[in-house]
Amino acid sequence: MAGLIAYGAHVPYHRLARADVGTVLGTRAGKGTRAVAGYDEDTTSMAVEAARNALDRDGLRSRVSQLFLATAAPAYLDKTNATAVHAALGLDEHVLAADMTGSVRSGLGALVTAARSPVPTLTVLSDLRTGLPGGNDETAGGDGAAAFVFGGHRNGAPVIAELLAHDTVSDEFLDRWRLPGAPASRVWEERFAEDIYVSLAGKALGAALEQAALDSASIDHFVVSGLHARACASVRRTAGVRPEAVTPDLTGVIGNAGTAQPGLLLADVLDRARPGEVVALVVLGDGVGVLLLRTTDALPAHRGARPVAAQIAAGSAPMPYATYLSWRGLLDREPPRRPDPEPPYAPPAHRRTGWKYGFVAARCEKCGTRQLPPDRVCASCRSVDTMTDEPMQHVRGTVATFTVDRLAHTPSPPMLVVVVDYDGGGRFRCQLTDATEADAVIGARVEMTFRRTVTASGVHNYFWKARPVRMADSTDSTDSTDSTDATDSLRTDGTGETEETHG
Repeated sequence: MAGLIAYGAHVPYHRLARADVGTVLGTRAGKGTRAVAGYDEDTTSMAVEAARNALDRDGLRSRVSQLFLATAAPAYLDKTNATAVHAALGLDEHVLAADMTGSVRSGLGALVTAARSPVPTLTVLSDLRTGLPGGNDETAGGDGAAAFVFGGHRNGAPVIAELLAHDTVSDEFLDRWRLPGAPASRVWEERFAEDIYVSLAGKALGAALEQAALDSASIDHFVVSGLHARACASVRRTAGVRPEAVTPDLTGVIGNAGTAQPGLLLADVLDRARPGEVVALVVLGDGVGVLLLRTTDALPAHRGARPVAAQIAAGSAPMPYATYLSWRGLLDREPPRRPDPEPPYAPPAHRRTGWKYGFVAARCEKCGTRQLPPDRVCASCRSVDTMTDEPMQHVRGTVATFTVDRLAHTPSPPMLVVVVDYDGGGRFRCQLTDATEADAVIGARVEMTFRRTVTASGVHNYFWKARPVRMADSTDSTDSTDSTDATDSLRTDGTGETEETHG
């Protein structure tokens, strides 16, 4: 039996209230909130977070054979973005990592490709939606990511949702488009595309149901996703599905995350679906695609580590609209009177990929000291070349001390810097993100998250930051079995900056 074997989602911590947009611009912007990627997040970093939530069980990372990253807002062009996700996850070097970018439909393409693949395939849908100030894309949009692993029992992992059928219908018509370099999409008159989408959805859904020998009344969870809100509403209304089976679209609380939206909605359904239920995922965009899944008895024991509903509930209070505009690069703020940040340099970054992207430290085999960053010489017993790799991205820690830097170069001043004592030993200094000054407290519990620390000279510098622990999940990696009183060290790269600054 082939199907879905794991999934995970990432909903950014920050929120923007639509009413605040209307108040500032003097327009009607609607009700509710949208999810906003942090100033240090992009589609690559959000993809890493979603994939971590999908893979952090049962040794799934070692089983993945392919990785596809789908996004309409890639952090790089020409350069493959999926390779950074590959490095952060520590996947085998022979795992194919490739992008599917440029259109919202790429998310559907990645899902269908993974579902059809004969080998375990990780597909990640990630998007960051930005429109012109006051426009519908700005207020109705949202940010987020979702990850799915498709495979089968022969791959050594239980199937949590069997793939019953899938069908796609493609059609060329001018609905939504954006020229390269344009700041926002353009949309044709909605009534034109609405009728087309409803017709195509009927064809695709009918074909998929026929393949699975089911009818619309058999659907327990009906998920419809697309950027054309009117068409999505019409499909939900006319598909002949029981009203109680139609799932919420979440746009009122996190907005529409475009490429990632079908993944977020599917993950939310899987968070609460019961075994034996049929899930129909319908994706609208330059045609229509349908995936039919039936959940299995393995689902309750293998749900995502961080439920979508829990991430939504853990979101921040709404941020000021001016802050949102600043983070999106639509409002230039006066920079600090400090030297401009330097870009990371390719040779040293490549030499330390395991540390920079995977946050892999070292532990001395002789004395048990854990060292961050890793080194050949033990900081405690001075042994040479006695180190073993020590993955740290899932290890939580406690803030030992902190500082609030109001002069540092950051898009979101002030910069919060913490010294973290990790469970099981080891100490490191890093930035604290998704937090306010009130969260920088000695004794606070933190976990690690993959972020973009800076973009300088057109180069993104990715590394790991700490964030406050706000929800319980299955990834709490407190090392209670290690009683070694490790020697903690706070080290720099010799320039007075921590290694995360320059990679």
